[in-house]
Amino acid sequence: MERLKKLGTILVNKNVLYSLYDDLKQPQDKISELERKGLIIRVKRSLYAISPKIHNQKISRELVANHLYGPSYVSFESALSYYGLISEKVHTMRSVTAKWHKHYYTPLGHFEYVVMSAQYYPIGISREIIDNSNAFLIASPEKALCDKIVVTQNLQIRSVKEMQKYLEDDLRIDFSAVRNFDLDIIRQCAEVGRKKGELRLLLKIASKAPQVKNLRL
Repeated sequence: MERLKKLGTILVNKNVLYSLYDDLKQPQDKISELERKGLIIRVKRSLYAISPKIHNQKISRELVANHLYGPSYVSFESALSYYGLISEKVHTMRSVTAKWHKHYYTPLGHFEYVVMSAQYYPIGISREIIDNSNAFLIASPEKALCDKIVVTQNLQIRSVKEMQKYLEDDLRIDFSAVRNFDLDIIRQCAEVGRKKGELRLLLKIASKAPQVKNLRL
């Protein structure tokens, strides 16, 4: 299994697997055998993950999300949980894409992709490196929260007090953490994203009180 072990935790397509066994007359039969034995996991058609049985490492669902459908970045509750800003367990790995809304139900979990505009999409994306070699794209804490607010249906927040209640009671986010947010990212989201009023209220909360009067809202 050393051939598979060299691939590590990244997702690979069928051609990569074929190339590992190009010394065999029927490499496709070998791929089918590996899948039956649970040594490779089919995530979607022609896309596979190497089983932890081979590399003894946890498969990063964030990394899978990036490779499963792109361009995309991990966001919403998935990113907030990754940063430790919410305590609830997140079952669906949710991402933002610039293409089409998608759902994938895989052996590695449920993955959802939500469309955002081309102007809004690139704001506040971070690159996280794992295993000293692989990397995935994820929303910064500020962008993840903005994304969550933007896509939540029937969310109508009209005051700073209501926004604080939403953050603390509905999302259960530590209010003190919000005050450390990068204001420029929230400001950019408010300029080009939907729900501008709600995002401006978030900006006020994230700002220090003396700075609120000087904000151009």
